[in-house]
Amino acid sequence: MQNSFPGTAPLSLHQIPDAMASPIRKVAIVGGGTAGWMTAAWLGRILRRQIEEIVLVESDEIGTVGVGEATIPSIRKFNQWLGVDEDELLARSRGTFKLGIEFVNWGALGNRYHHSFGPNGRDMYGLHFHAYWLRHRLDGGAGELGDYNLQSIAARDAKFMRPTGANSPLATITYAFHFDASLYAKYLREIAEACGVIRVEGKIDCASLRPDGAIAAVHLHNGKQVEADLFIDCSGFRALLIEGALGVGYVDWSRWLPCDRAFAVPSERKDPLLPHTRSTAHGAGWQWRIPLQHRTGNGHVFASSFMTDDKARDLLLSNLDGAPLADPRLIRFRAGRRQAFWVKNCVAIGLSAGFLEPLESTSIFLIQNAIARLHVLFPDSEFDPADIEHFNRESVKEYEDVRDFIILHYKLGNRDDTEFWRYCTSMPVPERLERRMELFRSRGRIFEEKGEQFGLSSWLAVMWGQGLRPRSCEPLTLNLERSQLEKWLADTREVIADCCAHMPSHADFIRQHCQSAKD
Repeated sequence: MQNSFPGTAPLSLHQIPDAMASPIRKVAIVGGGTAGWMTAAWLGRILRRQIEEIVLVESDEIGTVGVGEATIPSIRKFNQWLGVDEDELLARSRGTFKLGIEFVNWGALGNRYHHSFGPNGRDMYGLHFHAYWLRHRLDGGAGELGDYNLQSIAARDAKFMRPTGANSPLATITYAFHFDASLYAKYLREIAEACGVIRVEGKIDCASLRPDGAIAAVHLHNGKQVEADLFIDCSGFRALLIEGALGVGYVDWSRWLPCDRAFAVPSERKDPLLPHTRSTAHGAGWQWRIPLQHRTGNGHVFASSFMTDDKARDLLLSNLDGAPLADPRLIRFRAGRRQAFWVKNCVAIGLSAGFLEPLESTSIFLIQNAIARLHVLFPDSEFDPADIEHFNRESVKEYEDVRDFIILHYKLGNRDDTEFWRYCTSMPVPERLERRMELFRSRGRIFEEKGEQFGLSSWLAVMWGQGLRPRSCEPLTLNLERSQLEKWLADTREVIADCCAHMPSHADFIRQHCQSAKD
């Protein structure tokens, strides 16, 4: 039986041409935390057969930043690829479920809206639901956008369940998690080490370079050195390799995102256990509230050019809904990204690659996408420039997509009560963001760009929620009689409300499926 093409025979490893580049045999990950152990777990579980040795270097002396404990739905795919049991993960990380983000005082004082992960209503006659809803509102109709979103109602009523059934709003439930980021990293460390990843304890003093300018080794304070073919910089804001060793610069976005500091503090948990993150705008920034099983995570992101540290700290403590469990911790940062994310044999992942404030919980998303991108472009010893260029170009686009969506929150609205908000609402924004806003102002149209994380419902939630209004409706909706439109919207609202009524409380769902043994 012939098992190869005519005139060919399978090659053994000894018959591979000498000109072919050799594979990557050793990978060194510099830094632990969420970025480091996510990378290590992925390489260990998914690529371990292709890599002879994976080493992670970290020091117990150096803490992690941990500015946020909220995620977006893409984290579920990452966990599934690793074979993680979702209920076990939440029990181990003392996590809760997240259906979206509630925004308070954004756009205007007293304003409140919900950015849901799930869809609004249902589409009809080839048009998106919101086109009909906007026509109804512009025609004097009542009803909030959130009334047509199951997850917005469930978040308000502190309810949760996983998607179920078909042809029902219950089948469209989309969710993410809140969890203790340090416990998540610890859980991933167990996965990584079980797959053969070697952890090396030690504080890095410096890195040495090869004659071609690539990294040869990292040198530890205890005298050890770690050599590798590929280095992954997960060293956080210090950026020990990508900046410290290779001198890659930083693209500063602070003119659009002026917040540069955050105080973080845990507080006592308060009921009800809400299945959403809350973001409350203050005079020079905003405050996050993230509910966990055992406590609530809080932080105040602010611009030091507009508010002193002392005032920002006091503002955070005065707006907690439970007693603080520690002293607030100050974190300094600068919004932006690396000029390049992959240079020679070094790839930056996590905070070493860039930082965008956790307003839309994108930090872990950017980590996991960088890992996935490295996977599909995994190099050999040649480190082909075409692969590196593609990685960098896609990474830049991704960071800019997230950047523009975050800028949108600051730009839109009528807040003029502080110097900070007057600056934000009047500042020029990137051209493509301005085009998107103008397209919505015209007839409420929103077009998703290929590959971007935030889709139509996300852009709609923020633009409408913060006061941007179309001048007129989508012309194709005018073919529907007003009475028909009102009945269809009423029926849709009733179905969604009925679905919510059948959902268990968020707290009950956790008790039944993923309660932490320590609570």
